[in-house]
Amino acid sequence: MTTTRSFDRLPEGEARAALAACLDVPRFVDEVLAGRPYGEAAVLEAAAAASAASLSDEELEAALARHPRIGERAGAGHDAAQSSREQAGVDRSDAEVRQRLADGNRAYEARFDRVFLIRAAGRGAPEILAELERRLGNDDATERAETVRQLGEIMLLRLRQVED
Repeated sequence: MTTTRSFDRLPEGEARAALAACLDVPRFVDEVLAGRPYGEAAVLEAAAAASAASLSDEELEAALARHPRIGERAGAGHDAAQSSREQAGVDRSDAEVRQRLADGNRAYEARFDRVFLIRAAGRGAPEILAELERRLGNDDATERAETVRQLGEIMLLRLRQVED
């Protein structure tokens, strides 16, 4: 059994900052913070996942603003250290990969009017590119749901770094 002792014991300000680094949505932060103490990691993760699954359009837009395009370096306003770690499997030195990602990102943004988001941790460029191409065929509602799921996966990976 994994516990959440370190998260449960964090002072409120530190816990709030840790949660915002996982998913920068004030409602999410407030809801998850209000559930403390969790005791067990599974309970914390279930509460966080449930809160993250119901993002409004405004919350989705704000959360996506914290994520750089796949294959690009994080800039101002992005979660730079986490994004760099999570995108480590994308070889930025490969010109073909860079070009395909840039083209795919442009096509995705033209199609859906938002940045393409995928849990990049543990994935290499070929898998990310395949998912990008597959998701370009989604309808708007399906792709919105997929984007929210991907944000949830990223949030859980980040949250696990906060737990004991």
